[in-house]
Amino acid sequence: MELHGQRYTYRTAGSGSLVILLHGIAASSATWEEVIPRLAGHHTVIAPDLLGHGKSAKPPGDYSLGAYANLVRDLLEALGHDRCTIVGHSLGGGVAMQFVYQFPERCERLVLVAAGGLGREVHPILRAAVIPGADVLLPWVRVAGTRTIGMLVKTMGRFGFRASTDFGETWRNFVALEEPAARKAFLQTVKGVIDLRGQRISATQRLYLAAELPTMVIWGERDSLIPVAHAQRAHDLMPWSRIEIFPAAGHYPHLDDPERFARVLLDFIRATQPLPANAARLRNSLRAGPGMPKQDAFQ
Repeated sequence: MELHGQRYTYRTAGSGSLVILLHGIAASSATWEEVIPRLAGHHTVIAPDLLGHGKSAKPPGDYSLGAYANLVRDLLEALGHDRCTIVGHSLGGGVAMQFVYQFPERCERLVLVAAGGLGREVHPILRAAVIPGADVLLPWVRVAGTRTIGMLVKTMGRFGFRASTDFGETWRNFVALEEPAARKAFLQTVKGVIDLRGQRISATQRLYLAAELPTMVIWGERDSLIPVAHAQRAHDLMPWSRIEIFPAAGHYPHLDDPERFARVLLDFIRATQPLPANAARLRNSLRAGPGMPKQDAFQ
């Protein structure tokens, strides 16, 4: 479909209450292809290609978390949906938390999957993307067919990637950066959330605002991109949340074990009541402030 004069693509299936699936950086809605059929028997599922990703447009412009959240809201509105359970993986987790912050009245539940925005630590391969001239210097952001495939493999090996789902999916995402517009959108997105020290955007200061929102945190114990310790940190900051650690999974638990992922997600939705829309709740929460000492995990 077209939003604001730009192509915005998405996958959809099923019927029932709405579940939105948001992918990670340099990925696309294809990352959910094993999960969507397992959810569609119970829910309407929408998995967009975020702007700058997949088959969606890749214009110059705003690739901030806030801009992504706005577009998710606009997509829901254009498709006639008011509220959703929002599920975000990696960058998509940061977008999901921003969506909850900006549009709490549209959120029934929040599910964070190996989400960004919960700690400084992130794999050096992503920190390297903010080095000045990265689009020229780093082979994995200038893939050009078979000529640089060998260099890409060696680079990923030096960064510690071994044969695994993390390797395969990261490979697929980097190969997609062969398209110049995709490469530019990727670099703009990375620079909005990461600096040379790691993740620069923290959601930890505002998580208390979601205190009544049913929330689940899912992580792979072998995550090579964002450490699993961030899952426990998120759960500590949101003690009302449910936490699920997949022992044999990496950064993509929905790919390592799509059957368990779908089962856990469906069980969470069945076991929780959607948070009713209530404009006074946000106002009261802001006035009351966090119920724990303020802390910034990035300092």
